[in-house]
Amino acid sequence: MNKKLPITLAALLIAGAAFAQDMALHDGPPKFGPDDPEVKAAYEEDGRWYTADDLPTFNIEDDGTIDWMTYSGFRRYHSECHVCHGPDGEGSSYAPKIKFSAVNMDYYDFYAVVADGRKKVDAAENSVMPAFGDNPNVMCYLQDIYVYLLARGTDALPRGRPKARVDKSDVIREDENNCLGT
Repeated sequence: MNKKLPITLAALLIAGAAFAQDMALHDGPPKFGPDDPEVKAAYEEDGRWYTADDLPTFNIEDDGTIDWMTYSGFRRYHSECHVCHGPDGEGSSYAPKIKFSAVNMDYYDFYAVVADGRKKVDAAENSVMPAFGDNPNVMCYLQDIYVYLLARGTDALPRGRPKARVDKSDVIREDENNCLGT
């Protein structure tokens, strides 16, 4: 009998458990739903919605109309992120599901991963998230993408193109133009 097998098997089990724990942290079932205080819209400022903790969030009216930021996030996600992470954040054969990332990660950690990228290479995983910090088509809309994934990850927003949205505010339009340099 090969005495190295149990050690190798143990190492694989530990690595697999660490991988599963990391995936559960970011891509597992959401830690909370759309009505929990962590994501519930507490106030609106110039067309942007925030939680009681001043973090960006979504607002979906009873008739299904979504706020501009969530709609913009849908558009930007499908322009920049969909290629790897699949439609509606559901994952693909190329990159993992990320619809729960905005729910299960801290907002600032989410921002850092998108801006700085992330590389994980070990026995259980080989994944690379490129850095988008220099891409204005991502960074000027990162809050929108986050809000869209937050709505998707809490199941507040179903798959597919949103049926109705509010209009973009003048302040959001001005901020967008300033960020893009137009």
